Amino acid sequence: MTSICDHPAWKLALSMRNGELSPVDLMRETLERIDRRNPSLNAFVALQPETALAEARMMADRIERGEDVGPLAGLPIGVKDLEDVAGMVTSYGSIPFKDNVAKRDSIQVARLKAAGAIVVGKTNTPEFGFTGFTKNRLHGVTRNPWNLERTPGGSSGGSAAAIAGGLVTLCTGSDAGGSIRIPASYSGCFGFKPSFGRIPMGPSPFISYSAMIVAGPLTRTVRDAAMYMDCAIGSHPQDPYSLPTPQQPFLAGLDHLPDRLKIAFSPDLGYARVQKEVALCVEKAVHAFEAMGHSVDVYSGSLPDMGDVWTQLICTDIFAQVGDLLERCRDQLGRTLARTVEKTRKLTVAELTTIQKDRAGLNQILNTLFETYDLLLTPTMPTAAFAAGGPPPAEIDGHPIPLLGAVAFTYPFNLSGGPAASVPAGLTTDGLPVGLQIIGPRLCDQRVLQAARAYEKTRPWNDRWPDMAES
Repeated sequence: MTSICDHPAWKLALSMRNGELSPVDLMRETLERIDRRNPSLNAFVALQPETALAEARMMADRIERGEDVGPLAGLPIGVKDLEDVAGMVTSYGSIPFKDNVAKRDSIQVARLKAAGAIVVGKTNTPEFGFTGFTKNRLHGVTRNPWNLERTPGGSSGGSAAAIAGGLVTLCTGSDAGGSIRIPASYSGCFGFKPSFGRIPMGPSPFISYSAMIVAGPLTRTVRDAAMYMDCAIGSHPQDPYSLPTPQQPFLAGLDHLPDRLKIAFSPDLGYARVQKEVALCVEKAVHAFEAMGHSVDVYSGSLPDMGDVWTQLICTDIFAQVGDLLERCRDQLGRTLARTVEKTRKLTVAELTTIQKDRAGLNQILNTLFETYDLLLTPTMPTAAFAAGGPPPAEIDGHPIPLLGAVAFTYPFNLSGGPAASVPAGLTTDGLPVGLQIIGPRLCDQRVLQAARAYEKTRPWNDRWPDMAES
């Protein structure tokens, strides 16, 4: 039986603003569904049901009085547990932070709340978002709604599981090397990594050295994500990297993708290995753009594999977060995380300079590519979802891969700072989702969202979600 929880966010918000749906009814049904489904998924690790219901009642009163309640009026949302919600614990999936109650909202959460969204709870993440699957010693393993034995991905795995499992229609995510797109691909939902700086980060006690981490949405539909983006973007004085609001709202231009785009498709970026079944799903998805009248060329070039560069850069941000804790809390931190922090402490300025030079070289290659092509398409992930508790695959179709070979297509575009989205590309014979990645030049977020929307209209997915058996 279809529930109101199964409608996309934009439709629910419109119904509430028009007085056709009560925010209280939606919140009650949402909380009931979380109560039934979350025990098997472990998508949410903390809830505030009384607060959420009270806010839903206030929203209903405001709507009845004819007030402007915002585009997200009454929508229940989940917030990734790397991000602050005032009065709730931000644990980062880490034992030393199990009692770390936030005093105020993050910039993104504050903006979503101001647009009418209501925070239901916090979604699970690996410790400090450090892995591509969602498991930590504080909250345990999060599972994929399509197959509970598989991971929904990471590090925004709790958010993706909440979307795919039908618990909520909007969740916050963050992406330093694929952490929105990885779970979107594995969980069969839409994930959008905007251009670096598009959504302000923080407030934070330090300024990121890596300049790679972005905030963004995981949603059921592309329109939901565009609506979310319009509410969260815009510069903020506490984030010096943050960008001004674009002249045109993303939602307003969503259905106006230009005709006859020139698109590049790279099945491997020149270095990645891809599971055969995944490659076949992605190739079929790519043909959708040809059917729309766009020109698609197989990209003959290659990118340098920047796995080591990305690893060393992102570890500078992790060091900034937990370096001071290492000596007094080492036994409470994951062993790999602790070793990484210790190693990062020894990086020199000369080594960091070399890293940034390599990054500049990657961006020169991508600049040349985007001088010829409007968009780049790749698989989002080289495989379908692996075991819920890990580890990531060490081989693909019998061929060994390096550690980051399991996420080979996502991290280059954190280094470039450009927008990238993952759209559902189909299902494997085992019924596991596969993702197609749509990448654009830096600041061309609208084009990526438009392309994702055009693809969604050609190959709709919102009527295909996992069957969550309920007692």
